Amino acid sequence: MSGLSDLLQLRVRYSETDQMGTFYNSRALEWFECGRTELMRRRLGMSYAALEAEGVFLPLVEAHLEFLGGARYDDLLNVATSVEVSGRARLRFEVQIHQGESGKPVVRGYTVHAFTDRQGKPIRPPLWFIRKLGDALSCARAAESATTGPAEAPQRI
Repeated sequence: MSGLSDLLQLRVRYSETDQMGTFYNSRALEWFECGRTELMRRRLGMSYAALEAEGVFLPLVEAHLEFLGGARYDDLLNVATSVEVSGRARLRFEVQIHQGESGKPVVRGYTVHAFTDRQGKPIRPPLWFIRKLGDALSCARAAESATTGPAEAPQRI
């Protein structure tokens, strides 16, 4: 995954399963939303509610999901979400959901969200949002460098 990322753990609730005992397919989009919401809260320091209070909305304009495996009631899931700016006025959230214990893939995909005003008119991302996203990405890269050490220079042949 590229861009700014976050990892969230969720448990499959009984209400999310179907008669076959596995999660009902529409639940995956709800889990994508959980990952997206927490990424914004944890990495950007702002909730969707705070974004909307500033007059900026992010309606869903595209979704793609690939169902790769099952998840049953009470399974622990890892929801890995990353975000990057897509085009001039959209955000693309990549999501991968895996079983928490086995690491087996459950669902992967993405959602694309357009920046709009309160009336649903497309707008460019506000400068303050772009700065916040850039700052969060810089912090994440710095933290990653601190744990992995400096990157080695490519060898010349």
